[in-house]
Amino acid sequence: MDNTRGHKVAVVTGASQGIGAGLVGAYRKLGYAVVATSRGIAPSQDPEVLTVQGDISDRATAERVVAAGVERFGRIDTLVNNAGIFLSKPFTDFTEEDYDAVLGVNVAGFFRITQLAIAQMLTQGGGHVVQITTSLVEQPDSRVPSVLASLSKGGLQAATKALAIEYAARGIRSNAVALGTIKTPMHPEEHHAALAGLHPVGRMGEIGDITDAVLYLENAPFVTGVVLPVDGGQTAGH
Repeated sequence: MDNTRGHKVAVVTGASQGIGAGLVGAYRKLGYAVVATSRGIAPSQDPEVLTVQGDISDRATAERVVAAGVERFGRIDTLVNNAGIFLSKPFTDFTEEDYDAVLGVNVAGFFRITQLAIAQMLTQGGGHVVQITTSLVEQPDSRVPSVLASLSKGGLQAATKALAIEYAARGIRSNAVALGTIKTPMHPEEHHAALAGLHPVGRMGEIGDITDAVLYLENAPFVTGVVLPVDGGQTAGH
């Protein structure tokens, strides 16, 4: 791709289905080229979508994704840390395997690719990092016990603000979107009615609700360090 045309480039993790796939489409509609990564992502027919297979909890995947994006498109303007594992269990039922899997993807997966992306953004004079988190961090719900989600995604929300302040004077913004429960392939149809009832507005979120929020942040140059709840009112109360 010829970057003299002024294309920007977004990297999206967890990009093969659900919210991640929606984000790839949303950034393409915005005119961005996209580097899309997940464990099982298939090659794209779109020449301005580069897919990279790999486990984001592995540092080598992060390094391949950023290097491939810079090699193909010449720059990285936005990173959306969308990959995540969510497990709801009573706290004492979590296993070592659960801990390693959730922290590996949600924290280690965020850490290395964000370091590499920000290093590239610094050479360009700016950029934007977005974390996808959960409203359960701020508004735990006894019906959805989720300490590992709070431990990992709460860390990302704190890091979102820390990054925003560290890089505010160097043109790099950092924001997060805190989700309610969204209709994705992760949630079987038979659970939808119960999941809708967790939200004060009485419905689950749609993928478009999330992509709209991310694109708002993308196009909001005066907004940084924000955790934006898109959760059907969950953060406000019950």
